[in-house]
Amino acid sequence: MYKLEDIPMFSHLPRPYFSMLNDKLFVKKYTKGSIVFYEGDRSDYMYIILEGSVKMYKTTPKGNQIHINTLQAPSLIGEYACFEQQPFPATCEFESNGVMGMLPFATIMELLNNRDFAYEIIKSLTGKVMLLSTLVHKETVLSSEAKVADILIHKPNIFKRLKNSEIASILNLTPETFSRILAKFKKEKIITLTNHQLDILDRDKLFVILETNKIKECSNCILSFKEKIGYKEEG
Repeated sequence: MYKLEDIPMFSHLPRPYFSMLNDKLFVKKYTKGSIVFYEGDRSDYMYIILEGSVKMYKTTPKGNQIHINTLQAPSLIGEYACFEQQPFPATCEFESNGVMGMLPFATIMELLNNRDFAYEIIKSLTGKVMLLSTLVHKETVLSSEAKVADILIHKPNIFKRLKNSEIASILNLTPETFSRILAKFKKEKIITLTNHQLDILDRDKLFVILETNKIKECSNCILSFKEKIGYKEEG
């Protein structure tokens, strides 16, 4: 299990800070499938994954999950919600047994006087912005086939760790659609896949699918994405 001292954001702080931080840190163990918080919950804590991995997702009005990200220890969660005093924009669920640390947000605000700590907070927030930008791009531009091609190119080892249904969830596809696309890729001799052992036979074809061949046809893709995640304009 990670300690605060092991996390880059906190490692720059002077040593005397750690006794104070550990006194205020609330640590809780979770089992696989446990919910840390739900979309819409409010909190006065900054969450820190000390062990295990979690998935972040939104739930559509129809009850479908829109996968946002999977985070491994050590990672911060909920910076935006804390700074803006807003409800959490997504649900956090453990994908494994794990440990979560919670620091009072008031303590985090005190630490912002430390330049290195403030810089690490900024990096974490900008990283989340880039993540959202990537998600919007994939959900509004790429077709289902292009999403699968993208993960085959960039994260082929995920097939060794996760079930097809779990990968489909990450891509925001139904298991049936995901299986159909894999079968199509196998038929076209782009990949072979046997017992979670995946081999890419024609990487160039995957790039063709991703870059040129599979673009969604929608008149207003951003609006479609907002409707999919249940987003409503304020006012």
